Amino acid sequence: MTQEAVPFDTHRFVQNLVAAGFTEKQAEALAYEQVNLLNSNLATKTDIEALRLATQSDNEALRLATQSGIETLRLSTEAKIERAKFETVKWLIGAMIAQSALIIGLTVTLSKLL
Repeated sequence: MTQEAVPFDTHRFVQNLVAAGFTEKQAEALAYEQVNLLNSNLATKTDIEALRLATQSDNEALRLATQSGIETLRLSTEAKIERAKFETVKWLIGAMIAQSALIIGLTVTLSKLL
């Protein structure tokens, strides 16, 4: 985080502490530490903008990676479908040849019997 100043009325803070019984030296020390605490732990507009840009960049990288992964899966699935179609056609042709051979064999056997 950057060290941009966060608006904090130290004068009013010191006055309130002195009115509550703190010494001026104690109140000023506490005000100083409070400002340091605020400035070191609060996100500024610049911090938030940097995080927004980083998140936007990360989201875009994730979108592109996801899109690439989806495309890879699509191509792989299409290839598997094509292989399955080829195997099905190959099986059907084999079955047709076997049926034809069976029919021819039965026809020859039947013609010998008649």
